[in-house]
Amino acid sequence: MECLKDKGLNQYLATRRIGRVFFSPEMESIEASSHPSPATVAVSPQRHFYLAVDRIQFKMETLVDLLEMAGRRPWLPMVVCCSTRDELDAVCSAISNISYISVTPLYSDLAEAERALILDKFRHATTKWNQSSAIQSGDEKEEQKSHMIVATDSCLPLISSGESPISSNVLINYELPTKKETYMRRMTTCLAADGIVINMVVGGEVVTLKTIEESSNLVIAEMPINIFEMF
Repeated sequence: MECLKDKGLNQYLATRRIGRVFFSPEMESIEASSHPSPATVAVSPQRHFYLAVDRIQFKMETLVDLLEMAGRRPWLPMVVCCSTRDELDAVCSAISNISYISVTPLYSDLAEAERALILDKFRHATTKWNQSSAIQSGDEKEEQKSHMIVATDSCLPLISSGESPISSNVLINYELPTKKETYMRRMTTCLAADGIVINMVVGGEVVTLKTIEESSNLVIAEMPINIFEMF
């Protein structure tokens, strides 16, 4: 089986004609037996996918390849969720070399005014994305970039405290949460009503993904090749 160490994601998916980077019996189990029955599936325009990576050392490379495709959509609002600040910093560092993505870390110790400015700027990007005439000839080049926030769970908008959701069109769980409640909170605070969730999984995380899928009455399908043509 080829892996991302040898090929970029775009080329890999195009040549293999599959929607995941790594295939295993555990993944087949998810496809064949773990989906909730039609009577119990939660009805939602939001779509949930998984992208499995062969080895942990290829995970960041996979994310970069994925974002190099997604980020070419002007104004596209995206959120990447991590579990730790170290991973947040690593993701921001890796993405900083992609010139057409404006990436901003959302730290828990930001001053209130700075945090509000970051969230307001991102919401402005979502508004532009939702407008049919998002790109105007007079727009500055910087504004035409896709916009991304990278955050840990402790930094997400506090809806209970009056903060509004940020409604990204793409939510990438770079680190899969271990609890259903965390997964649902990421969705509630970060994802637009018709948004897409991409869960990156490695090895034993397949079991966690299956548990979240079943307990949340969701269908988490393999990521299709044309995922960014869905919106």
